[in-house]
Amino acid sequence: MAKAKRETPSKSKAAPRERRLTWHGLRRWSLRGLVVAVVLPVLYVMALAFVNPPITPYIWSERARLGEVRWDWVNLEDMPPHVARSFVAAEDANFCLHWGFDMGAIRLALEEGANRGASTISQQVVKNVFLWQGRSWPRKALEAVLTPVMEATWSKRRIIEVYLNVAELDEGVFGVGTAGPWYFGVEAGALSAAQAARLAAVLPAPKVRSAKEASARSRSIADGAATIRADGRAACFES
Repeated sequence: MAKAKRETPSKSKAAPRERRLTWHGLRRWSLRGLVVAVVLPVLYVMALAFVNPPITPYIWSERARLGEVRWDWVNLEDMPPHVARSFVAAEDANFCLHWGFDMGAIRLALEEGANRGASTISQQVVKNVFLWQGRSWPRKALEAVLTPVMEATWSKRRIIEVYLNVAELDEGVFGVGTAGPWYFGVEAGALSAAQAARLAAVLPAPKVRSAKEASARSRSIADGAATIRADGRAACFES
């Protein structure tokens, strides 16, 4: 009696399974890549709550463009309190009152159009330390994700400390530790209230404005710094 011939699966029947396995593997590695792309930036944000940034994307790009930049780090406790107050008064008077986004300022910006900015100091730190410059929806989306992470893991004192050290205050001049000697010939710890207000007044256009002379804006910032000290809006970074 002849043995029944065992049927061997044809290549055409095996091919769909191979394609399914390939698609499954591709999906698995894509998910892993997505997790890494999300987790690593979040871990880096959390690490900088304790470690000073070695460099920022913008400082790196300016160094490549200019050949060199000036950047000296100064701890917040080594600056007079009126330095932080001046920059907060100039850029984000409600810094102590929000969680990264100033919803009132955002509403005003929407009502008044593109000429009015609504970016908080927290958002500026995220942009300056972790992202790239320029206006684009991908950058704005990443900024919207990373700003709450930073606010949840950094103290307000840490946010303003990093801000004061990475803000561009003249072309290729970053941070008040560099800008004090650059403009006035004094270290950050010796800046007067008027000098601090003049430094803050160059924002948000440091390549165009200069802190060498007092201006109506710098005098207004000095008044604003005194106001936020008196009404308690500086308490979160002075405690």
